Amino acid sequence: MHALIDQIESSLASRQYYLSLFTSLSVPDIAGALGSENGEATGKKFAAWYEAWVRPRFRENVVAGLPHDVRHHIKDLENPLDGDSCYQFRCSLLHQGSTQHPKSKFTRIIFIEPGATTNVIHYGRMNDALCIDLAHFCTEVLQGARAWLAGHEGDPDVQRNLARFVQRHPNGLAPYIVGVPVIG
Repeated sequence: MHALIDQIESSLASRQYYLSLFTSLSVPDIAGALGSENGEATGKKFAAWYEAWVRPRFRENVVAGLPHDVRHHIKDLENPLDGDSCYQFRCSLLHQGSTQHPKSKFTRIIFIEPGATTNVIHYGRMNDALCIDLAHFCTEVLQGARAWLAGHEGDPDVQRNLARFVQRHPNGLAPYIVGVPVIG
C-alpha cells in the first residue's frame, strides 16, 4: 500500500492528473477492503472509510494554514463531498469515465488542475457543480491513507489482507515467472 501511495504522489508531481485522480479514488475502496474481515470492497465500506479518513482532512488543512489566534474562530467548516457522494463520483468516473452521476446532489464534479489559476477553489460550489482542487483532493486522500495505515497496519484483518495485496516482485514470482520484474 505504501508503494501505491508513493506512486500517486509521483504521478501528481509529474502532472499525470488522470492517473492521480483515478488512483486516488481507488484508495478508499482498497483501504476499506483491507480493514474488513472478508477483504472485499463495498460502497458502504468506501463511504465509511472516506468519512473517517479523508473528509476531515479538508478542515484540518485549512485550519492548520491559519494564524494560531484565528483557528479557534473556525467552527462550521466542512467538506461538502460526503462519503456517499464521493462513492457515486468514483463509480461514474471509474466505470463510465464521467464526472456526472445521475443520483448525485451535484450536476457534475469538476477538478481544477494545479497551477491553472492563482486562485484556489477547493470544494467551492459553482451553480450546481462542485469544484475541487485536484492536488488538494489527492493529498487529502493520501494523508488519510497514511494516517489509517499508521494506526491499522498491525490489525489482524489488515495483516491478513495485506498479505494478498498486489506488489512488485523485482526477480519474478515463482513458480510463474522468474528472472524479470512482475507486479502480482
